[in-house]
Amino acid sequence: MSNQGKKAKWKATLLSVIGLLLFWQFMSWLLDIGALPGPVPSFKAFFYEMLGPLKYHFYISTYRVLVSLAVSLLLAVPLGLFLGREEKSDRYFAPLIYIVYPIPKIVFLPVLMVLAGLQDLSKITLIILVVFFQILVTTRDAARGINRELINSVLSLGATRLDIYKHVIGPAVIPEVLTSLRIASGTAIAVLFTSETVASQEGLGYYLLDAWSGMSYDHMFAGIIAMSLMGFVIYVGLDYLEKRVCPWKSL
Repeated sequence: MSNQGKKAKWKATLLSVIGLLLFWQFMSWLLDIGALPGPVPSFKAFFYEMLGPLKYHFYISTYRVLVSLAVSLLLAVPLGLFLGREEKSDRYFAPLIYIVYPIPKIVFLPVLMVLAGLQDLSKITLIILVVFFQILVTTRDAARGINRELINSVLSLGATRLDIYKHVIGPAVIPEVLTSLRIASGTAIAVLFTSETVASQEGLGYYLLDAWSGMSYDHMFAGIIAMSLMGFVIYVGLDYLEKRVCPWKSL
């Protein structure tokens, strides 16, 4: 991207942020209720709380999301590649995926809390159950859609099955995997929030619920800002990773 293009992109981003803040301030003035403080007191509370308890809750939630995404990626991508290219195996796994995938995994939270306790393991496992299938289905479909002639041309050069997965199928599905990971990051944060509001005393979900129950609305919005910041940083990180490993998409 040229310098002019980068400047235009940053300008558009800045204008979008300013527009969002102005809309927020306008709605705060219009409704004029304590439950919707403006951006100034909210960000003031955010920076103040980040020097105190909010920093700890932010760290806990970020840790849970990143571990969940990493484990889901390590489990789902190899299996998705395999099922996408091995029709016989996929024939047996596909019905299981179709049955389990639509089930709202949040219903398993009480079961996971009984089996894995109330700390990190139950929450991370719940997020993995949700994100795993999103990445798996996307990876499988992307691997299935690779042109068979491309694979045959590489096989004709003496490549082994492992070489095909390593040098053809794997690189071909990376953009789709990263796209699914970006989508899954938002889902992971949503599931995290729900799990942290149930029998928990750590994390941004707990912080938000505690601030809401105490009618401390500026602190509640500080938690919302922190959760938004976490999602934004993860999304930007994945976008940067895509530019590094898929440079052809920026051409």
